Amino acid sequence: MPEVSRFYGIVIRMYYDEHNPPHFHALHSGQEAQISLDPIGALHGKLSSRALSMVIEWAALHQRELVENWDLMRNDHPPRKIPPLE
Repeated sequence: MPEVSRFYGIVIRMYYDEHNPPHFHALHSGQEAQISLDPIGALHGKLSSRALSMVIEWAALHQRELVENWDLMRNDHPPRKIPPLE
């Protein structure tokens, strides 16, 4: 479960051999949500509204890098780190 970013206590992870649609996992305060890449939005799970808002903002800023990481991992390559939300 490679970590691709971390900000404000939120951990962003992507997993090898994941199911479609392309997505990532956001973890915060014992909660977890799956976030789709295109369109960006919550698929499953739960985060506080504040954490989810920050995750969506971050994903919108880094959508291209997230899609590239999805493609890398689908081809058994490690993902690249993505800068945190500032």
